[in-house]
Amino acid sequence: MAAGEAIVDWYVTAARDLPWRRPGVDAWAVLVSEVMLQQTPVARVEPIWREWMARWPTPADLAAVPPADVIRAWGKLGYPRRALRLREAAVAVVERHGGVVPADVPALEALPGVGTYTARAVACFGYGQPQPVVDTNVRRVMARVLHGRAEAGNARAADLTDVASLTPTDTDRATRFSVAVMELGALVCVARVPRCAVCPVRDRCAWRLAGSPAHDGPPRRVQKFAGTDRQVRGRLLDVLRAAPEPVDSAALEPAWDDAVQRSRCLDSLLTDGLVEQTADGLFTLPA
Repeated sequence: MAAGEAIVDWYVTAARDLPWRRPGVDAWAVLVSEVMLQQTPVARVEPIWREWMARWPTPADLAAVPPADVIRAWGKLGYPRRALRLREAAVAVVERHGGVVPADVPALEALPGVGTYTARAVACFGYGQPQPVVDTNVRRVMARVLHGRAEAGNARAADLTDVASLTPTDTDRATRFSVAVMELGALVCVARVPRCAVCPVRDRCAWRLAGSPAHDGPPRRVQKFAGTDRQVRGRLLDVLRAAPEPVDSAALEPAWDDAVQRSRCLDSLLTDGLVEQTADGLFTLPA
């Protein structure tokens, strides 16, 4: 059995039961999940995704609410600009596509905040198109199975060729392969301690057959969070989410001791449209 076919068969019994993968879930629900999942673990996304879909089950529902509601609902998912971009995408879907998420990849890519990966994911998982969907997990699987490398390195155009070389020819199985290989990278072919003993392609993996050589390139950058501007921005947004009315700068001071960093982060939030300043100099979430 070809490696791609084996991965699809493995997925049938090994896949996680995630709500955005269930039958009947539409492309809007898939789009919301894909935006939320960017750089964010599934465990943190799932409860927020459920709340969003209950509250805003269609693009029109989200497009109709003010940005402040969206930022509050985003909660602790991080990178809150994604929340604004998702609302902007909903507005665009309503204005350009009659409230229906488009199935065409170029049309999806034209939506605010939707890149190539997300567009292909929505076309594949939301509309059943056999699109190659390449994320970090997929690239790591390809690097190991095809090229015998522990890590994938930088993204490259040939990543799509690698995926295509393993994709089954049957349309339905090709569509299933896109999510199956992502799941393999997320659950089995993980970065630090891969579970090779349960891998469905362990006997055809070039990296394992080569003795699982260690990564010989530059070390992976580990992103810290404590003390960064990201943490400070989150603290400031927490104050504004909880405030029923606009607040003055003094109300933001307890969020972070370093006045220079606090001011810098507040300025960046204003620039990103996540915070607004009123005519009398108070701060609030955008209306």
